[in-house]
Amino acid sequence: MNSEPAGAILIADRIGKIYTDPTGTDVIALSEISLAIERHEFVSLVGPSGCGKSTFLRIVAGLDRQTSGTVEADGKRVSGPGADRGMVFQEYALLPWKTTIGNVAFGLQLKGMAKPERLRIAQTFVDFVGLAGFEQKYPHQLSGGMRQRAAVARALANGPAILLMDEPFAAIDAIMRRRLQEEIGEILANARMTVLFVTHSVDEAVFLSDRVIALSGRPGRIAGDFRVDLPRPRRWAAVAKDERFTDLRDRLLESFGQEPEMAVDSPA
Repeated sequence: MNSEPAGAILIADRIGKIYTDPTGTDVIALSEISLAIERHEFVSLVGPSGCGKSTFLRIVAGLDRQTSGTVEADGKRVSGPGADRGMVFQEYALLPWKTTIGNVAFGLQLKGMAKPERLRIAQTFVDFVGLAGFEQKYPHQLSGGMRQRAAVARALANGPAILLMDEPFAAIDAIMRRRLQEEIGEILANARMTVLFVTHSVDEAVFLSDRVIALSGRPGRIAGDFRVDLPRPRRWAAVAKDERFTDLRDRLLESFGQEPEMAVDSPA
Protein backbone atom coordinates (compact mmCIF):
# COMPACT_ATOMS: atom_id res chain seq x y z
CA MET A 1 0.00 0.00 0.00
CA ASN A 2 3.03 2.24 0.32
CA SER A 3 4.67 3.04 -3.01
CA GLU A 4 7.27 5.65 -2.04
CA PRO A 5 10.87 5.23 -3.22
CA ALA A 6 13.40 3.58 -0.96
CA GLY A 7 15.55 5.62 1.40
CA ALA A 8 15.98 6.20 5.14
CA ILE A 9 12.63 7.10 6.68
CA LEU A 10 13.65 6.94 10.34
CA ILE A 11 16.93 8.36 11.63
CA ALA A 12 17.92 8.27 15.28
CA ASP A 13 21.12 10.16 16.07
CA ARG A 14 22.97 9.51 19.34
CA ILE A 15 19.86 8.99 21.45
CA GLY A 16 20.47 8.98 25.19
CA LYS A 17 17.97 8.67 28.02
CA ILE A 18 18.56 9.27 31.73
CA TYR A 19 15.81 9.03 34.31
CA THR A 20 15.70 9.38 38.08
CA ASP A 21 14.58 6.32 40.04
CA PRO A 22 12.45 6.50 43.23
CA THR A 23 15.60 6.75 45.38
CA GLY A 24 16.70 9.88 43.53
CA THR A 25 19.49 8.11 41.65
CA ASP A 26 20.08 8.91 37.98
CA VAL A 27 19.84 5.82 35.79
CA ILE A 28 21.23 5.71 32.25
CA ALA A 29 18.67 3.76 30.20
CA LEU A 30 20.03 4.42 26.69
CA SER A 31 23.42 5.58 25.50
CA GLU A 32 24.40 6.85 22.03
CA ILE A 33 21.81 4.94 20.00
CA SER A 34 22.24 5.79 16.31
CA LEU A 35 20.08 3.97 13.80
CA ALA A 36 18.70 4.48 10.29
CA ILE A 37 15.75 2.48 8.97
CA GLU A 38 15.03 2.28 5.26
CA ARG A 39 11.58 2.77 3.80
CA HIS A 40 9.65 -0.55 3.73
CA GLU A 41 12.09 -2.26 6.14
CA PHE A 42 10.88 -4.42 9.02
CA VAL A 43 13.39 -3.85 11.83
CA SER A 44 13.23 -5.48 15.26
CA LEU A 45 14.88 -4.36 18.48
CA VAL A 46 15.81 -7.23 20.78
CA GLY A 47 17.79 -7.47 23.97
CA PRO A 48 17.66 -8.46 27.64
CA SER A 49 14.98 -7.11 29.97
CA GLY A 50 15.65 -3.54 31.04
CA CYS A 51 17.90 -2.70 28.09
CA GLY A 52 15.68 0.20 26.95
CA LYS A 53 13.92 -1.33 23.91
CA SER A 54 10.48 0.00 24.79
CA THR A 55 11.95 3.30 26.00
CA PHE A 56 13.54 3.81 22.59
CA LEU A 57 10.27 2.94 20.84
CA ARG A 58 8.36 5.43 22.99
CA ILE A 59 10.92 8.12 22.10
CA VAL A 60 10.38 7.41 18.39
CA ALA A 61 6.62 7.52 18.97
CA GLY A 62 6.94 10.90 20.68
CA LEU A 63 5.47 9.51 23.92
CA ASP A 64 8.71 10.01 25.84
CA ARG A 65 11.52 12.56 25.52
CA GLN A 66 15.15 11.65 25.10
CA THR A 67 17.81 13.31 27.25
CA SER A 68 20.13 13.75 24.28
CA GLY A 69 20.15 13.21 20.53
CA THR A 70 17.50 13.61 17.84
CA VAL A 71 14.96 11.51 15.95
CA GLU A 72 13.65 12.28 12.46
CA ALA A 73 10.66 10.41 11.05
CA ASP A 74 9.68 10.82 7.41
CA GLY A 75 11.92 13.90 7.16
CA LYS A 76 10.57 15.70 10.24
CA ARG A 77 12.05 16.13 13.70
CA VAL A 78 10.09 14.12 16.28
CA SER A 79 8.90 16.29 19.16
CA GLY A 80 5.69 14.48 20.07
CA PRO A 81 3.12 11.99 18.74
CA GLY A 82 2.16 12.34 15.09
CA ALA A 83 -0.01 10.75 12.42
CA ASP A 84 3.14 9.70 10.54
CA ARG A 85 3.74 7.06 13.24
CA GLY A 86 1.18 4.41 14.13
CA MET A 87 1.45 2.46 17.39
CA VAL A 88 0.36 -1.10 18.19
CA PHE A 89 0.59 -2.04 21.86
CA GLN A 90 0.78 -5.37 23.66
CA GLU A 91 -2.69 -4.88 25.19
CA TYR A 92 -4.49 -4.09 21.90
CA ALA A 93 -5.91 -0.75 23.23
CA LEU A 94 -9.22 -1.26 21.40
CA LEU A 95 -12.22 0.73 22.61
CA PRO A 96 -14.57 -1.81 24.24
CA TRP A 97 -17.73 0.12 23.33
CA LYS A 98 -16.93 0.20 19.62
CA THR A 99 -17.31 -2.57 17.07
CA THR A 100 -14.41 -3.86 15.00
CA ILE A 101 -15.13 -1.48 12.14
CA GLY A 102 -15.79 1.35 14.62
CA ASN A 103 -12.38 0.80 16.19
CA VAL A 104 -10.63 0.64 12.82
CA ALA A 105 -12.38 3.85 11.70
CA PHE A 106 -11.82 5.70 14.99
CA GLY A 107 -8.61 7.50 14.03
CA LEU A 108 -10.21 8.68 10.79
CA GLN A 109 -13.17 9.95 12.79
CA LEU A 110 -10.83 11.98 14.99
CA LYS A 111 -9.40 13.53 11.82
CA GLY A 112 -12.88 14.73 10.89
CA MET A 113 -13.35 12.45 7.89
CA ALA A 114 -16.94 12.05 6.72
CA LYS A 115 -18.59 8.82 7.89
CA PRO A 116 -19.10 7.16 4.46
CA GLU A 117 -15.44 7.69 3.51
CA ARG A 118 -14.01 6.56 6.83
CA LEU A 119 -16.17 3.43 6.82
CA ARG A 120 -15.08 2.66 3.26
CA ILE A 121 -11.40 2.95 4.24
CA ALA A 122 -11.97 0.99 7.46
CA GLN A 123 -13.65 -1.81 5.54
CA THR A 124 -10.67 -2.03 3.21
CA PHE A 125 -8.35 -2.69 6.14
CA VAL A 126 -10.77 -4.99 7.95
CA ASP A 127 -10.77 -7.10 4.80
CA PHE A 128 -6.99 -6.76 4.47
CA VAL A 129 -6.32 -8.31 7.89
CA GLY A 130 -8.84 -11.11 7.36
CA LEU A 131 -11.65 -9.88 9.65
CA ALA A 132 -14.43 -9.68 7.04
CA GLY A 133 -17.60 -10.92 8.70
CA PHE A 134 -16.56 -9.61 12.12
CA GLU A 135 -17.20 -5.92 11.45
CA GLN A 136 -20.03 -5.63 13.98
CA LYS A 137 -18.40 -7.66 16.73
CA TYR A 138 -17.16 -5.96 19.89
CA PRO A 139 -13.65 -6.61 21.27
CA HIS A 140 -14.92 -9.01 23.96
CA GLN A 141 -16.45 -11.12 21.19
CA LEU A 142 -13.12 -11.54 19.39
CA SER A 143 -10.22 -13.87 20.14
CA GLY A 144 -6.90 -12.40 21.24
CA GLY A 145 -5.51 -12.90 17.74
CA MET A 146 -8.49 -11.17 16.14
CA ARG A 147 -8.19 -8.23 18.53
CA GLN A 148 -4.53 -7.83 17.63
CA ARG A 149 -5.35 -7.95 13.91
CA ALA A 150 -8.02 -5.28 14.50
CA ALA A 151 -5.40 -3.14 16.26
CA VAL A 152 -3.08 -3.52 13.26
CA ALA A 153 -5.93 -2.63 10.87
CA ARG A 154 -6.70 0.50 12.90
CA ALA A 155 -3.06 1.59 12.76
CA LEU A 156 -2.81 0.95 9.01
CA ALA A 157 -6.10 2.75 8.27
CA ASN A 158 -4.59 5.99 9.52
CA GLY A 159 -1.92 5.82 6.80
CA PRO A 160 1.22 6.08 8.94
CA ALA A 161 4.63 6.19 7.31
CA ILE A 162 6.05 4.05 10.14
CA LEU A 163 4.37 1.38 12.25
CA LEU A 164 5.69 0.99 15.81
CA MET A 165 4.91 -2.29 17.59
CA ASP A 166 5.68 -2.88 21.27
CA GLU A 167 5.71 -6.64 22.00
CA PRO A 168 2.26 -7.03 20.40
CA PHE A 169 2.16 -10.83 20.77
CA ALA A 170 3.54 -11.12 24.30
CA ALA A 171 0.14 -11.70 25.96
CA ILE A 172 -0.96 -14.39 23.48
CA ASP A 173 -0.47 -18.12 23.99
CA ALA A 174 2.44 -19.75 22.14
CA ILE A 175 0.44 -21.56 19.46
CA MET A 176 -1.64 -18.48 18.55
CA ARG A 177 1.49 -16.35 18.75
CA ARG A 178 3.21 -18.34 16.01
CA ARG A 179 0.08 -18.18 13.85
CA LEU A 180 -0.08 -14.40 14.28
CA GLN A 181 3.63 -14.04 13.52
CA GLU A 182 2.96 -15.73 10.19
CA GLU A 183 -0.27 -13.85 9.45
CA ILE A 184 0.71 -10.35 10.52
CA GLY A 185 4.22 -10.73 9.12
CA GLU A 186 2.68 -11.44 5.72
CA ILE A 187 0.09 -8.66 6.07
CA LEU A 188 2.77 -6.06 6.79
CA ALA A 189 5.06 -7.37 4.04
CA ASN A 190 2.18 -7.13 1.55
CA ALA A 191 1.40 -3.60 2.77
CA ARG A 192 5.09 -2.70 2.33
CA MET A 193 5.03 -1.03 5.72
CA THR A 194 8.07 0.37 7.49
CA VAL A 195 8.00 -1.34 10.89
CA LEU A 196 9.99 -0.89 14.10
CA PHE A 197 9.16 -3.86 16.30
CA VAL A 198 10.19 -4.44 19.93
CA THR A 199 10.40 -7.97 21.30
CA HIS A 200 12.25 -9.95 23.97
CA SER A 201 12.23 -13.05 21.73
CA VAL A 202 15.15 -13.59 19.39
CA ASP A 203 13.16 -16.24 17.50
CA GLU A 204 10.36 -13.78 16.85
CA ALA A 205 12.74 -11.02 15.80
CA VAL A 206 14.53 -13.20 13.24
CA PHE A 207 11.30 -14.72 11.89
CA LEU A 208 9.59 -11.38 11.26
CA SER A 209 12.37 -9.02 10.29
CA ASP A 210 14.55 -7.78 7.46
CA ARG A 211 17.05 -6.56 10.08
CA VAL A 212 17.50 -7.19 13.77
CA ILE A 213 19.19 -4.69 16.08
CA ALA A 214 20.59 -6.21 19.28
CA LEU A 215 20.80 -3.95 22.32
CA SER A 216 23.16 -4.58 25.21
CA GLY A 217 22.14 -4.66 28.84
CA ARG A 218 21.63 -1.33 30.59
CA PRO A 219 22.63 1.16 29.51
CA GLY A 220 21.19 0.10 26.17
CA ARG A 221 23.70 0.38 23.35
CA ILE A 222 23.68 -1.19 19.91
CA ALA A 223 25.52 -4.50 20.27
CA GLY A 224 24.90 -5.73 16.73
CA ASP A 225 23.04 -5.05 13.49
CA PHE A 226 22.08 -8.19 11.57
CA ARG A 227 20.53 -8.64 8.13
CA VAL A 228 17.99 -11.48 7.87
CA ASP A 229 18.44 -13.53 4.70
CA LEU A 230 15.23 -15.58 4.70
CA PRO A 231 12.71 -15.64 1.83
CA ARG A 232 9.12 -14.44 2.21
CA PRO A 233 6.43 -15.51 2.83
CA ARG A 234 7.73 -17.23 5.94
CA ARG A 235 6.24 -20.25 7.67
CA TRP A 236 7.55 -21.62 10.94
CA ALA A 237 7.57 -25.21 9.70
CA ALA A 238 10.19 -24.30 7.11
CA VAL A 239 12.04 -21.47 8.87
CA ALA A 240 12.71 -23.44 12.06
CA LYS A 241 14.64 -26.03 9.98
CA ASP A 242 16.62 -23.45 8.01
CA GLU A 243 20.29 -23.27 9.02
CA ARG A 244 20.30 -19.53 8.24
CA PHE A 245 17.67 -19.04 10.95
CA THR A 246 19.47 -21.01 13.64
CA ASP A 247 22.84 -19.49 12.76
CA LEU A 248 21.54 -15.93 12.97
CA ARG A 249 19.69 -16.64 16.20
CA ASP A 250 22.88 -17.95 17.78
CA ARG A 251 24.94 -14.97 16.57
CA LEU A 252 22.35 -12.58 17.96
CA LEU A 253 22.42 -14.22 21.36
CA GLU A 254 26.21 -14.12 21.41
CA SER A 255 26.15 -10.40 20.57
CA PHE A 256 24.69 -9.50 23.94
CA GLY A 257 25.86 -12.49 25.94
CA GLN A 258 22.50 -14.18 26.53
CA GLU A 259 21.87 -17.85 27.12
CA PRO A 260 20.08 -19.80 24.35
CA GLU A 261 16.91 -20.11 26.46
CA MET A 262 16.07 -16.49 25.68
CA ALA A 263 15.43 -17.44 22.07
CA VAL A 264 12.85 -20.13 22.73
CA ASP A 265 9.15 -19.38 22.35
CA SER A 266 8.12 -22.75 20.91
CA PRO A 267 4.53 -23.95 21.35
CA ALA A 268 5.83 -27.48 21.93
